[in-house]
Amino acid sequence: MAKTDFTKVMQDMMGAFPIDTKAMQDAFKTQAALGEKMSKVVLEAAEKSAEVSNKWTKATLAKIGEVSTVKEEATDYAKAYTDFASTSAEMAAEHMSAFAEIAKRVQMDTVELMMAAGKDMSADATAAVQKATADMTAAAKKAQDEMTAATKKATAAAK
Repeated sequence: MAKTDFTKVMQDMMGAFPIDTKAMQDAFKTQAALGEKMSKVVLEAAEKSAEVSNKWTKATLAKIGEVSTVKEEATDYAKAYTDFASTSAEMAAEHMSAFAEIAKRVQMDTVELMMAAGKDMSADATAAVQKATADMTAAAKKAQDEMTAATKKATAAAK
């Protein structure tokens, strides 16, 4: 039994289907651009979060320095701890609010990017479908014309 090499058969079959590589490249570029923009949003948020964390840490360390100093009276220690706890609660609220603002900004930027990407992808898909439809219609017409010609030739040969 002879082995058949299907490579040529597959190449011929795939060559019969019009493929728009430009549409694939455009889709890849659109995805890459979206990835770049999303990375920018993430990196900016990470930088701002690091700044808030750093500020919070420095403020906390400064307040702990005040608590750790030697006091004259025992009541001074209680006052220092109470002041530290009160200040810590205020700082926590302030810094958590700053983190919330960063998160809100990331959410807004992400939604904006996704909306823009959706429009771009929709436009790319529409253009690709229209081109594929035109190419397939032309290929079908060509195949029909060839089939008609072959049928006429076979009919004429049969007479």
